[in-house]
Amino acid sequence: MSDFEGLKALVTGGASGIGRATAELLVARGAQVAVLDLDTSSVEKPLLAYRADVTDDASVREAVAAAVADLGGLDVVVNNAGIGAQGTVADNDDDEWHRVLDVNVVGMVRVARAALPHLRESAHAAIVNTSSIAATAGLPQRALYSATKGAVYSLTLAMAADHVREGIRVNCVNPGTADTPWIGRLLAKAPDPAAERAALEARQPAGRLVSADEVAGAVAYLASPLSGATTGTSLAVDGGMQGLRLRPVGQ
Repeated sequence: MSDFEGLKALVTGGASGIGRATAELLVARGAQVAVLDLDTSSVEKPLLAYRADVTDDASVREAVAAAVADLGGLDVVVNNAGIGAQGTVADNDDDEWHRVLDVNVVGMVRVARAALPHLRESAHAAIVNTSSIAATAGLPQRALYSATKGAVYSLTLAMAADHVREGIRVNCVNPGTADTPWIGRLLAKAPDPAAERAALEARQPAGRLVSADEVAGAVAYLASPLSGATTGTSLAVDGGMQGLRLRPVGQ
């Protein structure tokens, strides 16, 4: 497909995992793509790379401005940068709550705020935020993470309402547990990594983790000009975790 031919895209957290898969897919479908990340050393051409810290407004504004100047405009923003967190409400102190909220929620606000003046000049403007199944399903030991992703889901709806008449579509993807570097690090810390991986796979009706490429495909669908009537929508990419209730095998 070449539905992104001539379009300019920016992907945060684009050096690895879902962000990297998304950036590479958009390039394959015709876009020019800039990646923003804390560490861009692994990013290779044709991707453009800019170091940015989404918790620092000046850093974000500088990186977005540089990317837009080099790309020659901006049509698509993929707000993907984020971090994980584990535990109940009692397991993280105030500083950790503020830190994760600052990255996962306010970080998206900073990027969108810097990008909006440029998106308003596009004929095919779209923002896609990375939320999570944790926004819509209660998962154990994910109170802080779920709170941030629930905020991303609500933020997406509010942004869609605010900017639809400016011609800017805003949607989000809600991945299930995806096979990404963060999950890899989580599994490595588990007492029995194989058993933990099996448990994560089993809670998704498809019986496996979601791939980064599958999430990237959903992001591309939402960002594509072919989806011009889609805004204020969340797209689950979770192996059926949100909507399906299967009987145990053998019953």
